[in-house]
Amino acid sequence: QVQLVESGGCSVQAGGSLRLSCAASAYTYSTSCMGWFRQAPGKEREGVAFIANDGTTNYADSVKGRFTIAKDSFKNTLYLQMNSLKPEDTAMYYCAADRPPPGSYGAALEYSYWGQGTQVTVSS
Repeated sequence: QVQLVESGGCSVQAGGSLRLSCAASAYTYSTSCMGWFRQAPGKEREGVAFIANDGTTNYADSVKGRFTIAKDSFKNTLYLQMNSLKPEDTAMYYCAADRPPPGSYGAALEYSYWGQGTQVTVSS
């Protein structure tokens, strides 16, 4: 059973930075991809950034150049460095892990393992 626990969310002003962390149980060796999703009130959950076991990364267009995903396999921890934050980045951020089919890493339905979420609020 994969367990994920996010931390690091808080309130910041636009232009600021935050680093989210996701502590994963040792059973993540059974997954091939880990990623970050976010969900704002009244909106669907959307994929933000993903990293495969081979280190390949993918980002949503809205965060490219501002967010960086990284994984410390020794610590079993996933990170999301968020720079130049904008009010539209305000959302609950979730960590997810699973073995999504090729080309489906961005689909929330393909992930079985989720953290409880951490809130990021960006004020203008």
